[in-house]
Amino acid sequence: MNLRIACALLTCLCLLHPVLGEEKSKPNRLAKEASPYLRQHAHNPVDWYPWGEEAFKKAKAEKKLVFLSIGYSACHWCHVMEKESFSNAVIAKILNDNFVCIKVDREERPDIDHAYLTSLNVLGQRGGWPLSMFLLPDAKPFFGGTYWPPFDKEVQGQSMRGFKSVLEGILNVYKTEQKNVEDQADKLATSTRRVLLQNRAEKG
Repeated sequence: MNLRIACALLTCLCLLHPVLGEEKSKPNRLAKEASPYLRQHAHNPVDWYPWGEEAFKKAKAEKKLVFLSIGYSACHWCHVMEKESFSNAVIAKILNDNFVCIKVDREERPDIDHAYLTSLNVLGQRGGWPLSMFLLPDAKPFFGGTYWPPFDKEVQGQSMRGFKSVLEGILNVYKTEQKNVEDQADKLATSTRRVLLQNRAEKG
């Protein structure tokens, strides 16, 4: 095997394998957070923001969608996704170039977790963690899910969509059908508020 072929093969492996593609970078904003769960993501190549005004100001100023990831320290699949996707240089570049990325510890902010989990339920999904939501710059959600593997793969003969493909699909839909996405977000926000108010009333 000549050197050129060997280098090309190594490059392909780094792109396709989450461990080989893993990248550790200088600490991001989460390094200063009080939550141990958030600090676990402090060396991801993803340009994470904690929940707050700064992140949404950036999203509005740059007209970017928001990717919101909610988890907690004892969550197995949260750690799997951190290792497979949030430490992957290829996926991190897509996130950093096209989204404002926010990390939330559900044990620190159960209010945020409850609101967006309710939105996912309204969309007809059971939900769970990591809770992965896509928002407009005004924080209204329009699509979500939980864990995705980093790349498309087959599981027991069935195709499973990877996180990279999900990101690319979201960007394509927003680019070509922005008005429909915004309408969907408005309807989902209204339905979510209604469900939250009903739940609050039932609890007295």
